[in-house]
Amino acid sequence: MGDIKDKRLLYAKAGLFVFLGVFATALILIEHPQLRLAFLLGIAIWSFSRAYYFAFYVLQHYVDPNFRFAGLTSVATYLWRERNRRL
Repeated sequence: MGDIKDKRLLYAKAGLFVFLGVFATALILIEHPQLRLAFLLGIAIWSFSRAYYFAFYVLQHYVDPNFRFAGLTSVATYLWRERNRRL
């Protein structure tokens, strides 16, 4: 199976991710309607989004432009190897 190249499918996939995130967050807040929980969910979502951005944009464009990451496992492997190389 190859990469998705159709822009409409890519937008649909992104929309599905946003929908699922909003839906799951709404269900959590309906079950536990607390302002503190909403705040903590917001921080968690924002933090994971920034970590994902770091893993797939910052590392690839600023740290090592020659390395192409295939997923979070390849990011972890790369960081582990770099850590061991420096030791």
